[in-house]
Amino acid sequence: MSPDLSTTIGTLRLERPTMLASGILGISLEVFSRIYQSGAGAVVTKSLSKEPWEGYPNPTIVGIKGGYLNAVGLSNPGAPYFAKMISQNKTVPIVVSLVGSVEEDFEFMVRQFEGVHVVAYELNLSCPHVEKVGLEVGDDPSLVTKIVRKVKSMTKVPVISKVGLGTTNYLDTVKAAMDGGTDAITAINTIRAMGIDVETQRPLLSHKIGGLSGPAIKPVAVRCVYEISSKYNIPVIGCGGVSTWEDAVEFILAGASAVQIGSAVGDRWIDVFSEVNDGIANYMKRKGFSKIQEMVGLARNF
Repeated sequence: MSPDLSTTIGTLRLERPTMLASGILGISLEVFSRIYQSGAGAVVTKSLSKEPWEGYPNPTIVGIKGGYLNAVGLSNPGAPYFAKMISQNKTVPIVVSLVGSVEEDFEFMVRQFEGVHVVAYELNLSCPHVEKVGLEVGDDPSLVTKIVRKVKSMTKVPVISKVGLGTTNYLDTVKAAMDGGTDAITAINTIRAMGIDVETQRPLLSHKIGGLSGPAIKPVAVRCVYEISSKYNIPVIGCGGVSTWEDAVEFILAGASAVQIGSAVGDRWIDVFSEVNDGIANYMKRKGFSKIQEMVGLARNF
């Protein structure tokens, strides 16, 4: 009998434990459908703002050893436009990522998606390279609580809070999100980083400082998932450097109920979802697990 790859994140049930991470291919319903058909349990959109954002000039994404540096600047068409674009969706499990500075931003954006088929909201509290949103919001626990509480009051679908490593203890941000009623935590976002071209003596990115993603940050992300799941009783989604089934299983053993895949899509396209799913299933057969939840947090027993 084949292992059951379905998983639950609070009240959110996914057929498979792999999700597309926010910021990767997150702008087209047609692409969402292809990713879902390729094995992703859910698709997280690019982070959407109240109004369209142009983002930063190129270069915005640079490949480096161990991953990518990016400072796209949260470019997006805005929540109203995006809501209309996905209004015909009936089947794809879409998690809408939202970013803003104050409660009113999130209130406006959630209203745009009334009547649209979305399975959850992911609140971006951790973008490392855009001022007055992201990490600056995440570093203000009282604001985090207010934002999460506002979104929770407006929707019946699960609310997920995405945390990163800012200037304050990220565990305080987790606690603040829980105080607001968040249903789950995504950990982590990209990490503030920089690269310089030694021949031109110029920063690699137009914005100079961006976010580091890919395999280089996986040990940090695994540590954060482990710490969150050890300290708090809250479902966790692991994000950061997942490119193989071994990476996914490591996150699950650390305490994650699902994982998000981002940079690996750039390396191996959307086949990565089915490859990781198949690897997890084979691992479960070999180890005698029948359900994902049997594996969640086992590393905490040692």
